[in-house]
Amino acid sequence: MSELSIAGEMNGLLLAYLGDAQIELLVRKRLVTAGGKIGELNKKADQMVSAKAQCEALDKILPHLSEEETAIFKRGKNVHVNSFPKSCTLQQYLRATGFEAVFGYLALTGDTERMDYLLGIAYFS
Repeated sequence: MSELSIAGEMNGLLLAYLGDAQIELLVRKRLVTAGGKIGELNKKADQMVSAKAQCEALDKILPHLSEEETAIFKRGKNVHVNSFPKSCTLQQYLRATGFEAVFGYLALTGDTERMDYLLGIAYFS
């Protein structure tokens, strides 16, 4: 079974779990490249990867998602969760989970160029 078919069939929460780490790493890489003090970079990164910020970033990338990526987003968004952070609404959390699932899917398929492109639209455009 190819990585693409495995990624395409994977549980939305597992994709989001991986996507969360990918987004964190990609954001940190961009911030480090731009320069600044560690404390400032950490604060900025934390703000950018929060569920609220991911929900806003999602609105920017939705028109750019392929059909497959949109399906992955929906799979991530429609997961059942038992709890979510107090810093956001359930709807924001679920949308952020869908956002992360897209990046998890792209990581599993090895499409780092696409991840970087979508991240640029989401946070740096």
